[in-house]
Amino acid sequence: MTDAINEINQASELALSNGDRLLQVSLIMIAGGVSCFGGIIIIPTLKFFFSWFTPHSLTETYLRVVIASKSILLILITLFAMEIMLLLIPNTEWLSLIEFCFSIGITVLSGWFLSKLFRDFFDAKILGITFASNPKVRGESIFLLRYLGDFAIAVTLIIFFCISHNINVAGIVASLGIGGIAIAFAAQKTLEQFLGGIVLTLDRPFMVGDYIGLSDGQQGKQGTFGRVESIGLRSTKIRISGKGTLTVIPNNSLTQATIENFSGARKIMSVMTITFPAKVSVDEQALIRQIVMDSTVDIFGLDWRSTEVAFGENYAQISFFILGSNELSMDLRKQLLDLARQQITKQLTQQNISFTLNEPTIYVDSPISI
Repeated sequence: MTDAINEINQASELALSNGDRLLQVSLIMIAGGVSCFGGIIIIPTLKFFFSWFTPHSLTETYLRVVIASKSILLILITLFAMEIMLLLIPNTEWLSLIEFCFSIGITVLSGWFLSKLFRDFFDAKILGITFASNPKVRGESIFLLRYLGDFAIAVTLIIFFCISHNINVAGIVASLGIGGIAIAFAAQKTLEQFLGGIVLTLDRPFMVGDYIGLSDGQQGKQGTFGRVESIGLRSTKIRISGKGTLTVIPNNSLTQATIENFSGARKIMSVMTITFPAKVSVDEQALIRQIVMDSTVDIFGLDWRSTEVAFGENYAQISFFILGSNELSMDLRKQLLDLARQQITKQLTQQNISFTLNEPTIYVDSPISI
């Protein structure tokens, strides 16, 4: 009789537990659904608010960041609302696991969104101010600031996540430090090669398929020239031109070598066309040519000696040549050229020259032959 009563009580508790779980899941899903629906309505509505009551630059930022990332932002809002509902519900073991997963999702998406917002601010404000104050600044040094901003966002969110979930950050850092010292002493050479591979991956002095030349004396040879076949964690394989043999070079040696990348040498021609209401006189042509040269001579990565200004009956075609070794530097130099283009239009306006700038500017990829 007692066993039967115990079984009935256990069944009742299980039914109540299942009913509580169903109610909890329902509340969480409702909170997520309501917030997602609200986001679908509010995000486009705020676009009109920004366009009417805020500066134009802020409206452009909202369109580039928020509207362009609407789907990701809706997911973030939904997860955030579900997270809040989880914190309001009495805590249980299975809910703690779900809350932990939601927190990871919120941290990752928040980092992505904040990074995109920072990069938009960087491109719109910091880049323009830096170029205006120092046109000769190197592109890589500017982008280092952007990397530091992304790194600061990532570290801040990770620390906040660890603190909010009672994770001992100091203990983890200390453990990693002790373990790292032990590994460094045990496998010093291998670690040097591995770190060299990381440096090559981040710096990207060459890619698979590029033809490169190494400085004299590298690997006991009179100089190495060949095609990169693979870039591993410990070593890089180069197919030597002429002989066809395969040379394996440790990555830490490559980080200290002088590397000449023949395939990476490339340039992009940018063509800008300006139309004038009437025929341009010889004096005006000379003035326009001087304005173009003065506005672009200090741009790092622009081959200003190859800049050409050709005049027609009532137009001028300006050809710029941008030099770059990778997509990152090429992208920055395009942005710097856009700022120089704005400077050209400003100078033409100050000289009371009427003109129309034809859009868009044409970019033509022009690889340099080996």
